[in-house]
Amino acid sequence: MSKNSITLVAQPQAFFRELLVQALKHQKVPTSPDTEFYLVNLLNEFISTDRLYARDQDGAALQQPLALMLKQALEVPQPSARGAMFRHIGDVSLYTAGFFPESLSRKLVNLQYYVEVGGAAYTKVALLAAQENQRRIFEELGHKFGRFVEVLAEISDQTTQRTERDLLRIYEDWKMTHNPRAEKALKRAGMIGPLAKGTSPADPAEISTKRVIKKGLR
Repeated sequence: MSKNSITLVAQPQAFFRELLVQALKHQKVPTSPDTEFYLVNLLNEFISTDRLYARDQDGAALQQPLALMLKQALEVPQPSARGAMFRHIGDVSLYTAGFFPESLSRKLVNLQYYVEVGGAAYTKVALLAAQENQRRIFEELGHKFGRFVEVLAEISDQTTQRTERDLLRIYEDWKMTHNPRAEKALKRAGMIGPLAKGTSPADPAEISTKRVIKKGLR
């Protein structure tokens, strides 16, 4: 399946389910059918990143910080409305952490913050859920949040086309954080070589600077 298949498939829900099942199997994450269905719908819904954000009356995106969204959710008196807000926080946290982790390196909060907030938000939804099957879904999402982030990250790697600018940004993030996912992306792009035994990801001998510059300026 080519990396630009996402723009060609006629049935994105079936497309995402295939990718999700493969990623869950590869990551060895056992998942209930209901939770799997929820994740497929999440991917299908956020196929346009505009849906990550609420909109104002003029249609402009309202990109609120997670901390503010949490504050607003806690202040909602109705349990059903409060649960919906916590669910949105969990969805946004999961999708952002899985598909756009590099963007978090340029913010005041990091990936771990999104994992903690997202997991807690889904757990809160489970406590507020009126139906038993919903409670089980959100309990699983909250409990395995970090693992589901890795599952979505694998899907992102298969569906996202990296430009040279993207790769250079990932490279800068990798130099600072030694992020394993960033390392894998750079290896696939041929920007760093396989690590020799006894060396760490930060070993300058493993960095092919000329190849980075060449790819960035091409």
